[in-house]
Parts: sequence; structure tokens; C-alpha cells
Amino acid sequence: MHATLSEQTAVAVKDAGAGARDVTVALAGNPNAGKTTLFNALTGLRQKVANYAGVTVERKEGSWRLPGGGQQVRLVDLPGLYSLDAFSIDEEIARDVLTGGIADLSKPDVIVVTVDATNLDRNLYLVTQLLEYRIPLVVALTMVDSATSAAINIDLEKMSRFLRVPVVPVVASERKGLTELAEAVSQVARKPLEASPFPFFEADGRSADGNGHGRILARYAWISEVVQESVVAEKARVENRSERIDRVLTHKIFGPLILVAILLFVFQSIFSWASLPMDLLDSTFASIGDLTKSAMPPGLLTDLLTDGVIAGVGGVLVFLPQIALLFLFISILEDTGYMARAAFILDRLMRSVGLHGKAFVPLLSSFACAIPGIMAMRTIENPKDRLATIMIAPFMSCSARLPVYTLMIGAFFSGQYLFGFLSVGALLILSMYTLGVVTAVIVALLLKRTVLKAPAPPLLMELPPYRMPNFKVVAVNVFQRAGMFVKRAGTIILTISIILWALANFPRLPETSNTSAPESSTSEVAQADDPGEALKREEAQAAGEQLSYSVAGRLGHAIEPVIRPLGYDWKIGIGLISSFAAREVFVSTMGILYSVGKDEDATSSSLLQAMRDAKRKDGTPVWTPLLALTTMIFYLLAFQCMSTFATVRRETNSWKWTLFMVGYMTVLAYVVTFLVYQGGRLLGF
Repeated sequence: MHATLSEQTAVAVKDAGAGARDVTVALAGNPNAGKTTLFNALTGLRQKVANYAGVTVERKEGSWRLPGGGQQVRLVDLPGLYSLDAFSIDEEIARDVLTGGIADLSKPDVIVVTVDATNLDRNLYLVTQLLEYRIPLVVALTMVDSATSAAINIDLEKMSRFLRVPVVPVVASERKGLTELAEAVSQVARKPLEASPFPFFEADGRSADGNGHGRILARYAWISEVVQESVVAEKARVENRSERIDRVLTHKIFGPLILVAILLFVFQSIFSWASLPMDLLDSTFASIGDLTKSAMPPGLLTDLLTDGVIAGVGGVLVFLPQIALLFLFISILEDTGYMARAAFILDRLMRSVGLHGKAFVPLLSSFACAIPGIMAMRTIENPKDRLATIMIAPFMSCSARLPVYTLMIGAFFSGQYLFGFLSVGALLILSMYTLGVVTAVIVALLLKRTVLKAPAPPLLMELPPYRMPNFKVVAVNVFQRAGMFVKRAGTIILTISIILWALANFPRLPETSNTSAPESSTSEVAQADDPGEALKREEAQAAGEQLSYSVAGRLGHAIEPVIRPLGYDWKIGIGLISSFAAREVFVSTMGILYSVGKDEDATSSSLLQAMRDAKRKDGTPVWTPLLALTTMIFYLLAFQCMSTFATVRRETNSWKWTLFMVGYMTVLAYVVTFLVYQGGRLLGF
């Protein structure tokens, strides 16, 4: 009795030349050749994402279980690349994988290379290079459905004879051809690639000018012969349809307008759709904290669990809705082919500041939150371009700054108008957003001319045909990115949360302490006949005393001489330190220090009045409109967000660059704030 196809596949792989160890298969291919779709179809969610050691290039591995309960294959997804000439980090890593140069990864037993059936001339160049490695190879012919629609007829047997490797047509989105691909892998794993040289091998090293042009020409001459002999193509309807769409979507006038409309829809959706789940997550973790406090006796352990661990975990997960929505839209735009058009349209604008066209969308998304924006920068291939974009992303005025802006405007600019109709508050917020963009542009120019010096990157990209998105692939991408954020940034955020909690709670205020309440701590906002308000005020005053006595409070006092030229006192110093947890924490810290309660928000009349009434030792007001303005500027320019810190560390894979970002942004914020504050005083403000 003959074995079934799946049984043959399982047995063949077990008997493969790899012996008892697992078979390792490397998946290679050009960008936009369907490699990601095939990888997801073969592995599903049985995959992990990390970085190769010492670089920012993403490493994806998955477990491919062969049909019929067969052996699991270790599938390694190489970076998308057009060649193996090792001019980039991606190409160097691909070559290291193929030669066994990666420490924890064995040399692959088989290479599966995706080849776009609608673009054979370009895709087969990589195949000719992979053939040189003498590793058993299988060609997964993708986009065959598009080729059929375009009346491109491919003789698979002829192509296979020319290439001397199996050629398997697949439609990964519909899981067609995957069993045949598994069978081909099992067959080639048992025997080495033919040793007889290919025609283009003879041109190696025989270029007349010594620069390899002879070899390249020989490869393309052979590729042309392969295509001519094995392909019959009529007029491609799919390409024409894409070209007709591009006449509108990449038009020099209508193209940018349509792009702006799409981006407005995307980011308005992120703001509006994410707000409800973010609020639910926030309230859920607040409720968990309250339940923990009620179930456990008062004490440091309870405070650690509620204010350190639970609050830290909540601080991680609250960003998930924004991250998931952003990558949902990015994945859809990439799958449809529009993302390449967006980069094409914006390339001239971004090149003017030394950045790539692909930098625009991540930077724009950073107005909602820098974290998903920084994660989205993985689409930028050049490491220096990507790093430069990451370095300026926090200047985009994210939503976490709005509570600080609202507090300052509400206290000192509320109800004020220019010319009788222009709101001063609205103008100030617009000014903050504008200042952030201008600062980002200037810093990008400086970085690209100094520490990240590199020529303006040329836009070399393929405009793929428009396609309907594969929503399974989209869902996998969203799931991966959300999981990566939780696993990668979560541990750092949780650690920093606990450290900040400890700084604010130790040493403990002695029980018999006669420490006086902070000077000018509050206005008379609670009446004696209101026990609830009186108790709240007492609790806030006790919390303020503890914070002042803690390490954070002592640090606030210690840095007061440094921040005094900015107009800041020790209380604002504590606010600056605590804001590293998140910028909006500044509001609750002020509520504690001014004894109105940590639960007050940026619109609290009690907190606003307390800040207006606060006095220095000499009787002068602590807060003035000028100080409120400079505080907004400082919070715009300074690096104050542990979640962003963790994300930058993970995405750059470098403490050096992460600390560089913290350092240069802090110095910049200090210098600009100093100039504005002291200049304002000289002008009499």
C-alpha cells in the first residue's frame, strides 16, 4: 500500500540529511514577494520575534509542522532583500545565516525562496545568488493568482529544469500549494544541490573592469533566457489597473490631498476608538488596586502591590489599544500596496531634512503616542535613517502632555483672547505642537550632519500592485506587535515603576514627626463642617509630607539650585522627577504637594487655585504666566516617559543611544526654558 502524501513528507523529513536533529529551513525573498504571508501561513502563531544580537534587524523564527502530524521544521525568516551583495546590515545577516555564522542558529538544511510570478526578472536575481551556496533550494512561486489574472502563463517544468530546483506554485493567503511545498522541502533535504556549474558562474571574477559587471550581466542574460523559455505573457491587466489607480493616488495635487485625508481618518480613529478601551483598562487597574487595598492590611506591601506593581502593569497595558489600532491600519495600508505610495509622495518633503519618506507616518502617529510611532519605524530599512527618526519622535507633542498644558492654561490663561476672538489657550497649544515639529526638523538636520551623518537616502522601492489585504496576516501582525510591546517594554516599565514608587515612599516619615505642612500648600478649599473634605485634606497633607521627606523629595531639594534659574522651586523639582513615570503624573504630584489630593485632575478648581495662591518665602508668587509658559515648553522638549524609554531601548537594542536621547533632550529643554524664562523676565513679564 502506498503511503499518503503527508506520510511521505513526514518520513522524508525524518530521514533527511540533518539526521536526528531538527531540520532548519531558511525563508528568503524580495520585499513584496509574499514572503511574510507565506511565513505566517506556514507558522501561524507558532513564531517568535526578536533582534539579531547587536543590531536592530528583526529576527523571526517559527515552527512549521508538516501536514499529517509530521515533524516540526525550524523556519527562519531572513530579512527581505533584493541581493546578497552585503552592502547593508540586512544582507550581511542573511549571508551569516546561510553560512552558519549566527551563534545560536545552525546552517540551514534547505532554502525556500519566494519568487513573485508577476516579476520574475527581478526576483530570479536573488535565486542565482542563493544557488551559489550549494544548499538545497526550493522556489515558492507566489502571486500565481495575480499572474493568471494578468494572462502570464508559466511552464513550471521548464523553469524547474533551468533552475535545477523544484518550483512550487503557492497562494499562501488561501493555503494552496503548502502541502506540495512541504513535500518538495523533504525531497531536496535528502540530497545536495547539483555540483555542475550554472552558466553565470563562469563569469565570476572575469569582469574586464574588475568591478563585477561581467558577472551581473551574465546573471541577467541567463535570467532572461529562463523567462523567455518558460513564460508566455500577454498584456498584464493587473498592472494596468494599478497604473490607472496610481494616476489619481500619486497625482502631484490629488495624491497628497488623498494621503492627508487617509492619515486624518487613521489618527482620528486611533484617538477616538482607542479612548474607550484605554479608559476601561485604566479604570480596571484602578479597581484592581482598590480591591487589593481593601483585601490587604494597610502597609508598605499593599502600597507596593497597588502603587508599584499594579499601577506599573496598568501603565504598560493602557497603551495597547493605540498600538493595536496603529498597526492594524499600517498592516492594511502595507497589504493593499498603498504604504509604498505614501512613502513615494512624502519622500521629497522628508528628504529635505535628511529622512526617508517612510518616516512620515511613524512621526505623525507619535502625536498620539511616541511608543507605537517608534515601533512603527521598523519599516525604515536604513539603520541611520531609522535611528535618526527615533531620536526625534518624542518631540511630537503626544497626548500625555495635554494634562500639563491644560493645567497651565487653566490656571493662568483661561478666558483670555487676542483681538477679542482668538483664544490664548488654543494658540498656546497650537504653538506647542508647532514648536515640537520645528524642533524635530532642526534636530534631524543636525543629527544627519553629525553623529548620524549619511547622504540623503534615495527612494528605491517597488510599487506593488494593489491587492485586497489578507486579514489573517493583518491580525497576526497586530498580535505580534502588541505582544512584543508587552514583553519587551513591560519588564523595563514595571522595574522603573517600582523604583519610582520606592523613591517616593522611602524613607518613611517618622510617626511622631512634627514636620510642618509644606509652605503655602493650599487655599481654604474645604469647610470645617464638611468631614469628607476635611479628611481628604488631611490625607493629602500627610501624603505631601511623606513625599517631601522621601528620596524623591530630597532629590527635589537637591536639584533646586540647578533648576532655580528656570524659575522652579523644590516642589516643581519633585514634579519633574516623578514625571518620568509619565508626563501627566506632574498633575497628581502637584495635587499632593499643594495638599489638595493626588486624584485631582488638570481642571480641578482646587488645584488651580492652590497654584495661583502658592507663595515663595519672600511672599512673591511661585507661579506666574511666564513660569506656566516655560513649564509647557520644558514638558514639550524634555524626555519624561519611562514607557518611551523602554521602547527606545528595545527598538535600538542600545543603552548608548537611549541614554543619548535622554541626555540631549534634557539639555535642550533646560537651555530653551532658561532662555525663555530669563528673556521674559528681562522684558518685564
